[in-house]
Amino acid sequence: MSIMSYLKETKGELSHVNWPSRRQSVIFSLVVIIISVLMAFFLGLFDLIFSKILNLFI
Repeated sequence: MSIMSYLKETKGELSHVNWPSRRQSVIFSLVVIIISVLMAFFLGLFDLIFSKILNLFI
């Protein structure tokens, strides 16, 4: 397979992709950011709690 035929086939396959709209991309990005911040807060809170508990035993 030559590089040109590979690129032509790739272009043809990409035309079949159902790309998300700009609005969908923004919403999905915000969801990922919000979930990431919430998980960081949740894990940080548990880390703080467990470190306080460990300090009681040490």
